[in-house]
Amino acid sequence: MLRRLALAALALVLAALAGACSESARTTDGQTLERARAAGKIRVGYANEAPFAWLDPVTGELTGEAPAIARAVLEDLGIREIEGVLTEFGSLIPGLKAGRFDVIAAGMYVLPARCREIAFSNPTYSVGESFIVRAGNPRGLNSYADAARSASATIGVVAGAVQLQYALDKGIPRERVLVFPDPPSALEAVIAGRVDAYAATALTVNDLLRRADTQAVERAEPFHEPVANSAVARGYGAFGFRKGDKSLVEAFNAGLSKLIGTPRHAELVRPFGFTERELPGNATAQELCRGGGGESRPQ
Repeated sequence: MLRRLALAALALVLAALAGACSESARTTDGQTLERARAAGKIRVGYANEAPFAWLDPVTGELTGEAPAIARAVLEDLGIREIEGVLTEFGSLIPGLKAGRFDVIAAGMYVLPARCREIAFSNPTYSVGESFIVRAGNPRGLNSYADAARSASATIGVVAGAVQLQYALDKGIPRERVLVFPDPPSALEAVIAGRVDAYAATALTVNDLLRRADTQAVERAEPFHEPVANSAVARGYGAFGFRKGDKSLVEAFNAGLSKLIGTPRHAELVRPFGFTERELPGNATAQELCRGGGGESRPQ
């Protein structure tokens, strides 16, 4: 009897594993575009970070720069609905590869290390860096270099974001860089005095401060952006895809080429604080994946 129960349990486990493998294969076999067109919808992963992508608590709608652009491009491909899957930023790439969703729509920077894991669309924006500090900037933190020169200044970053690497590259000891799950948590840490600054994109900083109901923090002014290869480092954000979904990437890029820089694009992203200053220029995913700087500005 016990043997029969054990065999039955084993059969259930094997069946579950087979189903999981089947689902994984179904979502990573390169047929995502065809399935999404047939279903009329597609799943997108996001990390609840304004102004790039977040769930509006009033309307219950996924909004932000990335969802707005995704809807415009995907509608032209015959995909009229996007289903958001909330994921911590650091788990977006694993979630995509595991088939939890089919597109990363979170304003993710195109970086060579990430390009080894997933495919990227061409970028939709370019942006520099900034700090949130306590009112009056008591530690005098106007750059990553300022934090590195300090004997005890601490910096907050979001898990999986490029700011951790910026901090380490500029000589800030790892033990003085605290990692948080999302921007609101990092902001609260600055307010509470747990860190001296929160490092993020200028757009994230602007949005957080616009929403924050407090005078306890401010944007570090002026801010001196990190320099790499004699040029001011700028992040280029794009959409992420599984490497096997080449047809989806190609179709998406074709749609972006018709949209980015047009009056329609400006109208879509203006509500989220994006302007002509954030246009990506001629930068491409291929160039950025090689480590190219796109149109980084000379210092």
